[in-house]
Amino acid sequence: MSGLEIARVVDAAEREACFAIRREVFVVEQQVPESDEYDALDASALHVLARRGGEPVATARVVLKEEGRVAKIGRVAVRRVARGTGAGAAVMRWIEGDPAVADVEQFVLEAQVHAVPFYERLGYVVEGEEFLDVGIPHLFMRKPNLQK
Repeated sequence: MSGLEIARVVDAAEREACFAIRREVFVVEQQVPESDEYDALDASALHVLARRGGEPVATARVVLKEEGRVAKIGRVAVRRVARGTGAGAAVMRWIEGDPAVADVEQFVLEAQVHAVPFYERLGYVVEGEEFLDVGIPHLFMRKPNLQK
């Protein structure tokens, strides 16, 4: 995506920009209760913010699990104005190439069912049965860290 700048969040203002995107996508559009959208993991997670022309357009967070062997990617959100432009895929590829996750063995995520084809195109594979998270059907997905 031309003009897209992606970086790890380093201050409160950038983190609030991530939260604003998540609020717009999950709380407003998908009707996820705000109390379910934000959790204690937000304090320690690695947050990523994508901007186009200086405007925040996409975000995701990464939580390291299993003593740093697994990177759980979550809260992937792209503002409506940037959907279909490659911003989401660019954020995912940026995360997978971030030195902070270079030593992980695998990436995992819980995808909303409608987004499964998006993640499959990025090499993620569905595991297990469909489950509900905040009333929305999800599937667990996994991808080995091919960079390791």
